[in-house]
Amino acid sequence: MAELCRLVLEDGTVMRGQALGARSEGAAGEVVFNTALTGYQEVVSDPSYRGQIVVMTAPEMGNVGCNPEDEESARPFLAGLVVRELSPRVSSWRARTSLSDTLERAGVVGCAGLDTRALTRKLRTQGMMRGLLSTQPHLSDAELVDRVRATPGLDGRDLVREVTAAERYEWHDPSWHHPEAGVPRGALRHHVVAYDFGIKRNILRQLVDHGCRVTVLPAATPAEQALALHPDGLFLSNGPGDPAAVPYAAETCRRFLDAGLPLFGICLGHQILGLALGGTTYKLRYGHHGANQPVMDLATRRVEITSQNHGFAVDVDSLKGRAELSHINLNDGTVEGMTLPGRPVFSVQYHPEASPGPHDASYLFHRFVELMDARR
Repeated sequence: MAELCRLVLEDGTVMRGQALGARSEGAAGEVVFNTALTGYQEVVSDPSYRGQIVVMTAPEMGNVGCNPEDEESARPFLAGLVVRELSPRVSSWRARTSLSDTLERAGVVGCAGLDTRALTRKLRTQGMMRGLLSTQPHLSDAELVDRVRATPGLDGRDLVREVTAAERYEWHDPSWHHPEAGVPRGALRHHVVAYDFGIKRNILRQLVDHGCRVTVLPAATPAEQALALHPDGLFLSNGPGDPAAVPYAAETCRRFLDAGLPLFGICLGHQILGLALGGTTYKLRYGHHGANQPVMDLATRRVEITSQNHGFAVDVDSLKGRAELSHINLNDGTVEGMTLPGRPVFSVQYHPEASPGPHDASYLFHRFVELMDARR
Protein backbone atom coordinates (compact mmCIF):
# COMPACT_ATOMS: atom_id res chain seq x y z
CA MET A 1 0.00 0.00 0.00
CA ALA A 2 1.32 3.46 -0.99
CA GLU A 3 2.60 5.67 1.79
CA LEU A 4 0.48 8.71 2.62
CA CYS A 5 1.60 12.26 1.86
CA ARG A 6 -0.36 15.40 2.78
CA LEU A 7 -0.25 18.84 1.22
CA VAL A 8 -1.39 21.48 3.73
CA LEU A 9 -2.07 25.10 2.75
CA GLU A 10 -2.08 28.17 4.96
CA ASP A 11 -5.84 28.63 4.41
CA GLY A 12 -6.42 25.31 6.20
CA THR A 13 -6.85 23.12 3.11
CA VAL A 14 -5.53 19.56 3.51
CA MET A 15 -5.10 17.28 0.48
CA ARG A 16 -4.06 13.63 0.67
CA GLY A 17 -2.04 11.66 -1.85
CA GLN A 18 0.77 9.15 -2.21
CA ALA A 19 4.35 9.91 -1.19
CA LEU A 20 7.12 9.96 -3.78
CA GLY A 21 10.71 11.02 -3.50
CA ALA A 22 12.07 11.69 0.00
CA ARG A 23 10.20 11.45 3.29
CA SER A 24 9.83 14.46 5.57
CA GLU A 25 7.99 15.66 8.64
CA GLY A 26 7.31 18.92 6.87
CA ALA A 27 8.80 20.51 3.74
CA ALA A 28 7.47 24.07 3.50
CA GLY A 29 7.42 26.52 0.62
CA GLU A 30 5.34 28.83 -1.51
CA VAL A 31 2.96 26.75 -3.64
CA VAL A 32 2.95 27.60 -7.37
CA PHE A 33 1.63 25.82 -10.45
CA ASN A 34 3.53 25.11 -13.67
CA THR A 35 1.63 24.60 -16.93
CA ALA A 36 4.40 22.93 -18.96
CA LEU A 37 3.44 19.63 -20.60
CA THR A 38 7.04 18.40 -20.74
CA GLY A 39 10.34 19.25 -19.11
CA TYR A 40 9.64 18.21 -15.52
CA GLN A 41 13.32 17.37 -15.03
CA GLU A 42 14.32 20.90 -16.03
CA VAL A 43 11.71 22.27 -13.63
CA VAL A 44 12.93 20.10 -10.76
CA SER A 45 16.56 21.11 -11.31
CA ASP A 46 15.95 24.85 -11.89
CA PRO A 47 17.46 26.82 -8.95
CA SER A 48 14.81 29.52 -9.47
CA TYR A 49 12.33 27.25 -7.65
CA ARG A 50 14.21 27.53 -4.37
CA GLY A 51 11.68 27.91 -1.57
CA GLN A 52 8.72 26.75 -3.66
CA ILE A 53 6.47 23.68 -3.90
CA VAL A 54 5.71 23.17 -7.60
CA VAL A 55 2.37 21.78 -8.78
CA MET A 56 2.54 20.36 -12.31
CA THR A 57 -0.79 20.84 -14.09
CA ALA A 58 -0.21 18.23 -16.81
CA PRO A 59 -1.98 14.99 -15.76
CA GLU A 60 0.99 12.62 -15.90
CA MET A 61 4.66 13.08 -15.03
CA GLY A 62 7.70 10.83 -14.98
CA ASN A 63 7.09 9.20 -18.36
CA VAL A 64 10.62 9.65 -19.70
CA GLY A 65 12.56 9.42 -16.43
CA CYS A 66 15.59 11.62 -15.74
CA ASN A 67 19.12 11.84 -17.12
CA PRO A 68 22.26 13.86 -16.29
CA GLU A 69 22.36 15.67 -19.66
CA ASP A 70 19.11 17.54 -18.99
CA GLU A 71 19.87 18.72 -15.46
CA GLU A 72 19.88 22.50 -15.09
CA SER A 73 21.98 22.54 -11.92
CA ALA A 74 24.04 20.27 -9.69
CA ARG A 75 20.98 19.26 -7.65
CA PRO A 76 17.28 20.11 -7.20
CA PHE A 77 16.61 23.16 -5.02
CA LEU A 78 12.80 23.20 -4.92
CA ALA A 79 10.97 22.52 -1.65
CA GLY A 80 8.62 19.91 -3.08
CA LEU A 81 6.79 18.57 -6.14
CA VAL A 82 3.10 17.74 -6.62
CA VAL A 83 1.74 15.72 -9.57
CA ARG A 84 -1.63 14.27 -10.53
CA GLU A 85 -0.27 10.91 -11.60
CA LEU A 86 3.24 9.45 -11.56
CA SER A 87 3.93 7.21 -14.55
CA PRO A 88 4.44 3.62 -13.36
CA ARG A 89 7.20 3.04 -15.90
CA VAL A 90 9.98 4.99 -17.58
CA SER A 91 10.05 4.95 -21.39
CA SER A 92 13.13 6.66 -22.84
CA TRP A 93 16.49 5.41 -24.05
CA ARG A 94 18.08 8.48 -22.43
CA ALA A 95 16.70 7.79 -18.94
CA ARG A 96 19.13 6.83 -16.18
CA THR A 97 16.76 7.05 -13.21
CA SER A 98 13.10 7.67 -12.40
CA LEU A 99 11.61 10.96 -11.26
CA SER A 100 10.84 9.56 -7.80
CA ASP A 101 14.39 8.24 -7.36
CA THR A 102 15.82 11.59 -8.48
CA LEU A 103 13.77 13.42 -5.85
CA GLU A 104 14.66 10.90 -3.15
CA ARG A 105 18.41 11.18 -3.79
CA ALA A 106 18.13 14.96 -3.56
CA GLY A 107 16.06 14.87 -0.36
CA VAL A 108 13.04 16.47 -2.05
CA VAL A 109 9.52 15.47 -1.00
CA GLY A 110 6.92 14.70 -3.66
CA CYS A 111 3.22 13.93 -3.64
CA ALA A 112 1.16 12.16 -6.32
CA GLY A 113 -2.55 11.50 -6.66
CA LEU A 114 -3.80 15.00 -5.80
CA ASP A 115 -6.48 16.84 -7.76
CA THR A 116 -4.04 19.29 -9.34
CA ARG A 117 -6.82 20.91 -11.39
CA ALA A 118 -8.72 21.90 -8.24
CA LEU A 119 -5.48 23.01 -6.58
CA THR A 120 -4.53 25.17 -9.58
CA ARG A 121 -7.97 26.81 -9.63
CA LYS A 122 -7.56 27.63 -5.93
CA LEU A 123 -4.15 29.24 -6.53
CA ARG A 124 -5.44 31.23 -9.52
CA THR A 125 -8.39 32.48 -7.49
CA GLN A 126 -6.74 33.12 -4.14
CA GLY A 127 -3.18 33.67 -5.29
CA MET A 128 0.04 31.94 -4.28
CA MET A 129 0.09 30.74 -0.69
CA ARG A 130 2.40 28.95 1.68
CA GLY A 131 2.16 25.17 1.86
CA LEU A 132 3.76 22.16 3.49
CA LEU A 133 4.29 18.55 2.39
CA SER A 134 4.44 15.90 5.11
CA THR A 135 4.76 12.12 4.98
CA GLN A 136 4.55 11.66 8.75
CA PRO A 137 1.18 10.20 9.90
CA HIS A 138 1.72 10.98 13.61
CA LEU A 139 1.19 14.72 13.02
CA SER A 140 -2.43 15.89 12.97
CA ASP A 141 -3.85 18.09 10.22
CA ALA A 142 -4.21 20.94 12.72
CA GLU A 143 -0.55 20.68 13.75
CA LEU A 144 0.56 20.87 10.11
CA VAL A 145 -1.67 23.88 9.44
CA ASP A 146 -0.11 25.66 12.42
CA ARG A 147 3.36 24.81 11.12
CA VAL A 148 2.75 26.16 7.63
CA ARG A 149 1.28 29.40 9.01
CA ALA A 150 4.46 29.88 11.03
CA THR A 151 6.75 29.62 7.98
CA PRO A 152 8.07 32.73 6.18
CA GLY A 153 7.02 33.67 2.66
CA LEU A 154 9.42 34.63 -0.14
CA ASP A 155 9.07 38.40 0.22
CA GLY A 156 12.27 39.97 1.52
CA ARG A 157 14.23 36.70 1.60
CA ASP A 158 17.62 36.52 -0.12
CA LEU A 159 17.39 33.05 -1.69
CA VAL A 160 20.16 33.83 -4.18
CA ARG A 161 22.85 33.19 -1.57
CA GLU A 162 21.42 29.67 -1.12
CA VAL A 163 21.79 28.68 -4.79
CA THR A 164 24.73 30.65 -6.21
CA ALA A 165 28.09 29.06 -6.95
CA ALA A 166 30.58 28.88 -4.08
CA GLU A 167 33.44 30.01 -6.30
CA ARG A 168 34.31 31.16 -9.79
CA TYR A 169 34.40 28.59 -12.60
CA GLU A 170 34.69 28.34 -16.38
CA TRP A 171 32.02 26.79 -18.60
CA HIS A 172 32.96 25.19 -21.95
CA ASP A 173 30.20 22.71 -22.90
CA PRO A 174 27.80 23.41 -25.78
CA SER A 175 24.30 21.94 -25.99
CA TRP A 176 24.50 18.16 -26.26
CA HIS A 177 22.42 18.30 -29.48
CA HIS A 178 24.40 21.21 -30.96
CA PRO A 179 26.05 20.38 -34.34
CA GLU A 180 29.48 20.98 -32.81
CA ALA A 181 28.87 19.04 -29.59
CA GLY A 182 31.73 16.66 -29.02
CA VAL A 183 33.80 18.27 -31.80
CA PRO A 184 36.99 20.18 -30.92
CA ARG A 185 36.04 23.86 -31.05
CA GLY A 186 38.02 26.68 -32.57
CA ALA A 187 38.73 29.97 -30.87
CA LEU A 188 35.63 31.39 -29.22
CA ARG A 189 35.01 34.97 -30.31
CA HIS A 190 33.90 36.58 -27.08
CA HIS A 191 34.50 36.34 -23.35
CA VAL A 192 31.30 36.64 -21.30
CA VAL A 193 31.26 37.04 -17.52
CA ALA A 194 28.02 35.58 -16.16
CA TYR A 195 26.70 36.35 -12.68
CA ASP A 196 25.18 33.28 -11.05
CA PHE A 197 21.99 34.22 -9.21
CA GLY A 198 20.76 30.66 -9.76
CA ILE A 199 21.86 30.15 -13.34
CA LYS A 200 20.48 27.37 -15.53
CA ARG A 201 23.05 25.30 -17.35
CA ASN A 202 21.27 25.64 -20.67
CA ILE A 203 21.93 29.38 -20.59
CA LEU A 204 25.63 28.59 -20.37
CA ARG A 205 25.31 26.02 -23.15
CA GLN A 206 23.55 28.55 -25.37
CA LEU A 207 26.27 31.12 -24.82
CA VAL A 208 28.89 28.56 -25.86
CA ASP A 209 26.76 27.56 -28.86
CA HIS A 210 26.91 31.21 -29.94
CA GLY A 211 30.71 31.41 -29.74
CA CYS A 212 31.29 32.64 -26.20
CA ARG A 213 33.86 31.65 -23.62
CA VAL A 214 32.07 31.89 -20.27
CA THR A 215 33.35 32.70 -16.78
CA VAL A 216 30.74 32.25 -14.05
CA LEU A 217 30.98 34.30 -10.86
CA PRO A 218 29.18 33.97 -7.50
CA ALA A 219 26.34 36.44 -7.02
CA ALA A 220 28.10 38.66 -4.46
CA THR A 221 31.30 39.14 -6.48
CA PRO A 222 32.24 42.86 -6.57
CA ALA A 223 31.89 44.48 -9.99
CA GLU A 224 35.57 45.44 -9.99
CA GLN A 225 36.60 41.77 -9.91
CA ALA A 226 34.37 41.00 -12.88
CA LEU A 227 35.64 43.95 -14.91
CA ALA A 228 39.24 42.97 -14.12
CA LEU A 229 38.64 39.84 -16.23
CA HIS A 230 38.27 42.14 -19.29
CA PRO A 231 35.00 40.65 -20.55
CA ASP A 232 33.45 41.48 -23.90
CA GLY A 233 30.00 41.21 -22.38
CA LEU A 234 28.21 40.77 -19.06
CA PHE A 235 25.31 38.44 -18.30
CA LEU A 236 22.86 38.56 -15.36
CA SER A 237 21.18 35.21 -14.78
CA ASN A 238 17.85 33.94 -13.57
CA GLY A 239 17.38 33.11 -9.89
CA PRO A 240 14.85 32.66 -7.08
CA GLY A 241 12.80 34.93 -4.91
CA ASP A 242 12.36 38.63 -4.36
CA PRO A 243 14.67 40.87 -6.45
CA ALA A 244 14.44 43.62 -3.82
CA ALA A 245 16.10 41.23 -1.35
CA VAL A 246 19.40 41.27 -3.29
CA PRO A 247 20.37 44.99 -3.27
CA TYR A 248 24.05 44.10 -3.69
CA ALA A 249 23.20 42.71 -7.15
CA ALA A 250 21.53 45.95 -8.23
CA GLU A 251 24.55 47.92 -7.01
CA THR A 252 26.86 45.67 -9.05
CA CYS A 253 24.65 46.16 -12.10
CA ARG A 254 24.85 49.97 -11.71
CA ARG A 255 28.63 49.71 -11.87
CA PHE A 256 28.33 47.61 -15.02
CA LEU A 257 26.10 50.21 -16.66
CA ASP A 258 28.77 52.82 -15.99
CA ALA A 259 31.36 50.59 -17.70
CA GLY A 260 29.43 50.67 -20.99
CA LEU A 261 29.83 46.98 -21.83
CA PRO A 262 27.10 44.96 -23.60
CA LEU A 263 24.80 43.52 -20.95
CA PHE A 264 22.05 40.90 -21.17
CA GLY A 265 19.73 39.95 -18.30
CA ILE A 266 17.26 37.09 -18.01
CA CYS A 267 14.45 36.70 -15.43
CA LEU A 268 15.87 37.78 -12.04
CA GLY A 269 18.68 39.44 -14.00
CA HIS A 270 16.04 41.47 -15.84
CA GLN A 271 14.48 42.54 -12.54
CA ILE A 272 17.88 43.44 -11.09
CA LEU A 273 18.53 45.66 -14.11
CA GLY A 274 15.21 47.38 -13.46
CA LEU A 275 16.19 48.05 -9.84
CA ALA A 276 19.65 49.26 -10.90
CA LEU A 277 17.97 51.85 -13.13
CA GLY A 278 15.99 53.14 -10.15
CA GLY A 279 12.79 51.24 -10.91
CA THR A 280 10.65 49.08 -8.65
CA THR A 281 9.32 45.53 -8.69
CA TYR A 282 6.13 43.98 -7.33
CA LYS A 283 4.79 40.51 -6.62
CA LEU A 284 2.38 38.86 -9.05
CA ARG A 285 -0.79 37.22 -7.78
CA TYR A 286 0.21 33.71 -8.86
CA GLY A 287 3.22 34.25 -11.09
CA HIS A 288 4.07 32.92 -14.51
CA HIS A 289 5.35 29.34 -14.50
CA GLY A 290 5.22 27.21 -17.64
CA ALA A 291 6.29 26.82 -21.26
CA ASN A 292 3.29 28.35 -23.04
CA GLN A 293 3.28 32.07 -22.19
CA PRO A 294 2.57 34.36 -25.21
CA VAL A 295 4.90 37.37 -25.49
CA MET A 296 4.92 40.10 -28.14
CA ASP A 297 8.12 41.74 -29.41
CA LEU A 298 6.93 45.33 -29.76
CA ALA A 299 9.55 46.16 -32.41
CA THR A 300 8.46 43.44 -34.83
CA ARG A 301 4.93 42.68 -33.50
CA ARG A 302 5.99 39.05 -33.62
CA VAL A 303 4.44 36.76 -30.98
CA GLU A 304 6.66 34.25 -29.22
CA ILE A 305 5.56 31.30 -27.12
CA THR A 306 7.92 31.36 -24.15
CA SER A 307 9.09 29.48 -21.09
CA GLN A 308 8.71 31.44 -17.85
CA ASN A 309 9.30 31.07 -14.13
CA HIS A 310 8.87 34.15 -11.96
CA GLY A 311 6.68 35.48 -9.19
CA PHE A 312 7.76 39.14 -9.38
CA ALA A 313 7.65 41.72 -12.17
CA VAL A 314 9.16 45.10 -13.04
CA ASP A 315 6.85 48.11 -12.76
CA VAL A 316 7.09 49.73 -16.20
CA ASP A 317 5.83 53.09 -14.95
CA SER A 318 8.78 53.33 -12.56
CA LEU A 319 11.24 53.30 -15.49
CA LYS A 320 9.82 56.10 -17.64
CA GLY A 321 12.62 58.02 -19.32
CA ARG A 322 15.24 55.45 -18.33
CA ALA A 323 14.30 52.31 -20.28
CA GLU A 324 12.04 51.36 -23.16
CA LEU A 325 9.54 48.52 -23.03
CA SER A 326 10.47 45.93 -25.68
CA HIS A 327 8.26 42.91 -24.90
CA ILE A 328 4.90 42.44 -23.16
CA ASN A 329 2.96 39.44 -21.88
CA LEU A 330 -0.22 39.04 -23.93
CA ASN A 331 -2.09 37.38 -21.07
CA ASP A 332 -1.84 40.16 -18.53
CA GLY A 333 0.19 42.99 -20.11
CA THR A 334 3.12 42.71 -17.70
CA VAL A 335 6.66 43.69 -18.66
CA GLU A 336 8.56 40.94 -20.49
CA GLY A 337 11.54 42.87 -21.80
CA MET A 338 13.26 46.24 -21.96
CA THR A 339 16.12 48.03 -23.68
CA LEU A 340 18.21 51.10 -22.89
CA PRO A 341 18.07 53.54 -25.85
CA GLY A 342 21.50 54.19 -27.32
CA ARG A 343 23.20 51.68 -25.03
CA PRO A 344 24.12 47.98 -25.58
CA VAL A 345 21.87 46.78 -22.78
CA PHE A 346 18.68 44.70 -22.87
CA SER A 347 16.83 42.16 -20.77
CA VAL A 348 13.86 39.81 -20.85
CA GLN A 349 11.66 38.40 -18.09
CA TYR A 350 11.24 35.02 -19.77
CA HIS A 351 13.69 32.21 -20.62
CA PRO A 352 15.00 32.23 -24.21
CA GLU A 353 17.27 29.26 -23.46
CA ALA A 354 14.01 27.32 -22.83
CA SER A 355 15.25 23.81 -22.26
CA PRO A 356 13.41 21.68 -23.33
CA GLY A 357 11.50 24.35 -25.28
CA PRO A 358 9.96 26.29 -26.91
CA HIS A 359 12.77 27.97 -28.84
CA ASP A 360 10.98 30.99 -30.32
CA ALA A 361 13.19 33.45 -28.43
CA SER A 362 16.64 31.90 -28.98
CA TYR A 363 17.46 34.83 -31.32
CA LEU A 364 18.17 36.91 -28.22
CA PHE A 365 21.51 35.17 -27.69
CA HIS A 366 22.44 36.14 -31.25
CA ARG A 367 21.42 39.73 -30.46
CA PHE A 368 23.79 39.72 -27.46
CA VAL A 369 26.65 38.46 -29.64
CA GLU A 370 25.92 41.16 -32.24
CA LEU A 371 26.28 43.82 -29.55
CA MET A 372 29.68 42.41 -28.60
CA ASP A 373 30.68 42.23 -32.28
CA ALA A 374 29.74 45.88 -32.76
CA ARG A 375 31.71 47.02 -29.73
CA ARG A 376 34.79 45.11 -30.85
